[in-house]
Amino acid sequence: MPKKRILIIDDDARNIFALTATLKARSFECVSCLNAHDALDILKTDTPIDAILIDMMMPDMDGYEAIPRIKNLDSRRHTPIFSVTAQAMVGDREKCLRAGATDYIAKPIDVDRLLQLLSTI
Repeated sequence: MPKKRILIIDDDARNIFALTATLKARSFECVSCLNAHDALDILKTDTPIDAILIDMMMPDMDGYEAIPRIKNLDSRRHTPIFSVTAQAMVGDREKCLRAGATDYIAKPIDVDRLLQLLSTI
């Protein structure tokens, strides 16, 4: 069975490094970019992507703007998108879901929770 490929979108390279190391150790393949514009460029191609982890607070285009744009791509309409954010206040999860996210995970990331979310893809 081929490895599942995860696109990680985060403006902090340290977060990308940590997520990539964690996911690769659990047999996922990872593709990453530092901003939503680059992510959209990747997602407009035929590159296989099984799920997306997106930081919600990024400069230029944040996750709240990027998620609907991703969902508007015909080939990505059904790709699961998991919001990853340091904002963990009341209402933040609902705000992410309203933007079109499949689910939400707060930073610091609970690896067991992340793996549970990714087990659905």
